[in-house]
Amino acid sequence: MIRSVAIAALALWGSMAQAEIEIQEVTSPGGIEAWLVEERSIPFVSLEIRIVGGASLDRSGKRGAINLMTGLLEEGSGDLDARAFQTMREGMAASFGYNVYDDTFVLSFQALTENRDEALALFRQSIIDPTFDEDAVERVRAQVIAGIQSSAQRPNDIASAAFFAAAFPDHPYGADMDGTLESVGALTREDLINAHADVLTRDRVYVGAVGDISAEELGTLIDDLLGDLPTGAPELPAEIDFGLEGGVTVIDFATPQAVALFGHSGIERDDEDFFAAYILNYILGGGGFESRLMQEVREKRGLTYGIGTYLVPKDHAELVLGSVASENGAIAEAIEVIRAEWDGIATQGITQEELDAAKTYITGEYPLRFDGNGPIAEILVGMQVQGLPTEYVSNRNDYINAVTLDEINRVASELYTADDLHFVVVGQPEGLDTTE
Repeated sequence: MIRSVAIAALALWGSMAQAEIEIQEVTSPGGIEAWLVEERSIPFVSLEIRIVGGASLDRSGKRGAINLMTGLLEEGSGDLDARAFQTMREGMAASFGYNVYDDTFVLSFQALTENRDEALALFRQSIIDPTFDEDAVERVRAQVIAGIQSSAQRPNDIASAAFFAAAFPDHPYGADMDGTLESVGALTREDLINAHADVLTRDRVYVGAVGDISAEELGTLIDDLLGDLPTGAPELPAEIDFGLEGGVTVIDFATPQAVALFGHSGIERDDEDFFAAYILNYILGGGGFESRLMQEVREKRGLTYGIGTYLVPKDHAELVLGSVASENGAIAEAIEVIRAEWDGIATQGITQEELDAAKTYITGEYPLRFDGNGPIAEILVGMQVQGLPTEYVSNRNDYINAVTLDEINRVASELYTADDLHFVVVGQPEGLDTTE
């Protein structure tokens, strides 16, 4: 089955100043669905594959297993050790990517048309038949452990770990997907095989493809690549509410500059008010130097070099988060200003001028995201995961422009609650103590 929709975007495929993209919906002979943008002018193909589940599927007591397994996929497969695998891949000028996040496992593939089939066979081998060789396991395990030890000394990582552990206790979101020194140190080869079986299934797979390939060729390709993946994926984690009340948690850490991570519950990506919330976040803290928080905390008071906010609509919970760093003697004042601005946007709303300026920027930068095969493939697969139609690409800016001042101010009053903000502060802040 093939269905297409035409859209316009800027700066596609390097030298092309403007191009028309046609998104085709493809179903492989084996029943795997994919979206394709066929572009024959350059002999190059990009694939982006996401499998829903990610590191949240770690088994009980095995936190970090999926992350460690992911790091081993390019460390040897079939009869190839890590060096032979890398040499072969480099000889084909191909690029493979393996990444895991809380809710998704991501595979990326890029190759020239002339090397596509050979490179794809090697990529498939790494996915289907990893060796988990003992030497490679211990080498990558040591790298992960070094990263965990390093994170324990970084204020931002300390704040993040404490915030999420308190917000989502007894849920995968509350534990770093890298695992702990103890959990990673205890992982066995059998644990890695189980992690591979749990996360690499075809039950919740999404595919985006861009470049020199037809719909028929893509159908055959994805069956060859993914058709042998097992079905029967583990059950996904349960939905969970944000579990922190408003207040402050101070973690003593010897550093001249305190850092704070703050936030409260957020909004689902498929909520009808999401576009209004997206614009609001840009105005409050997501718009760089144009945002209210940057103007009030940095420009007017000099309390920080940088501050930002962001919507985090995870698969099983939603948050509005922000972060700021300030001298220990100034962080308390920075928090006061943040709370005041949070309350101000909720109780007083925004102006028509702010709304118009935000719309101009948000709609203007959107086409610039389509700046190459790889980024477009990521957009295609992201849209599928979010349940968006192909027409979204051409209609997205219309959704932004349709948001009215009355609507956005209503959403501001419902979304932002200064009393619910919880700040996790890492440092030695003056005049700031942990509150209940």
